[in-house]
Amino acid sequence: MESNNQTSPVTGFILLGLSAHPTLEKTFFLLILLMYLVILLGNGVLILVTILDAHLHTPMYFFLGNLSFLDICYTTSSVPLILDSFLTPRKTISFSACAVQMFLSFAMGATECVLLSMMAFDRYVAICNPLRYPVVMSKAAYVPMAAGSWAGGIVASMVQTSLAMRLPFCGDNVINHFTCEILAVLKLACADISINVISMGVTNIIFLGVPVLFISFSYIFILVTILRIPSAEGRRKAFSTCSAHLTVVIVFYGTILFMYGKPKSKDPLGADKQDLADKLISLFYGVVTPMLNPIIYSLRNKDVRAAVRNLVGRETTTLENHRGVSGLPLPPAFPATVNCTLSNHSQNEAFFHAGNSSYLGD
Repeated sequence: MESNNQTSPVTGFILLGLSAHPTLEKTFFLLILLMYLVILLGNGVLILVTILDAHLHTPMYFFLGNLSFLDICYTTSSVPLILDSFLTPRKTISFSACAVQMFLSFAMGATECVLLSMMAFDRYVAICNPLRYPVVMSKAAYVPMAAGSWAGGIVASMVQTSLAMRLPFCGDNVINHFTCEILAVLKLACADISINVISMGVTNIIFLGVPVLFISFSYIFILVTILRIPSAEGRRKAFSTCSAHLTVVIVFYGTILFMYGKPKSKDPLGADKQDLADKLISLFYGVVTPMLNPIIYSLRNKDVRAAVRNLVGRETTTLENHRGVSGLPLPPAFPATVNCTLSNHSQNEAFFHAGNSSYLGD
């Protein structure tokens, strides 16, 4: 009878999360919910302005729009599950739902690694070869670059998820994590996982090692080029165009390296504290990083701020015109139309002369 229980197939998993710390769950529920709303708002506004504002139809902002959409998809694949686990006593997830969540999280993470390297190449061309930028980073080039990033991440995730979920799971079905993180799931398999380990190693080299090297070499050339610029103002402007991307890269890869590269504690009491720390670091990686991206990378950019102001002004004008059509009090139609037209013209002219640069994006 005991043997049958041990070999019975697993139909679902239990997500441990912060079950051992119930007092933290309510606090983190409010905190993560607030962060999630900020992620949706910040990245959603960025996507909207990059689509609607013609001044932002450049490779840099195209990649930024993709990064914002990716961050929304990544957090949406895990945050609702995390929030539900904070409120539900029995934190269970079905086998199929676990596979879907694992696929989406892995695909978005792998895609972001490649996309960040594509963005580094865009900054390299803009700073080191500005005269060739319109040719090298044409629409025929940057659209396939972004599409290739998505395709590579999706294919890698399909391979890893299929290899993981075809393993037999028996006995213990408790995942010591907030979500169906692939490494946590592999620990529950009651079969040889050597193929999974090898394939994960190859995937890490392709989607972590290669992009990091590519980004590092790109910034070495960028730094050398910036130091050769004679004027201090030119060096400041050139560095400001890539400082935000460099910050995002450091936060993204730094968290990954810290999360998986630090030594494990052998002391049982220390191991419990480290286990809690590992979970909170994982939570930081999954929620805080996507929240910071639009702030440190885009919303601080004066072109994006001008585009947001332009969008808000256009919406205000539309609402005022709608009120006039609805019969609500409004000044005579012809002067109001002239005023609205002049206002829009002034906003567009101010945005056009706001120091916008097609190549540097500063």
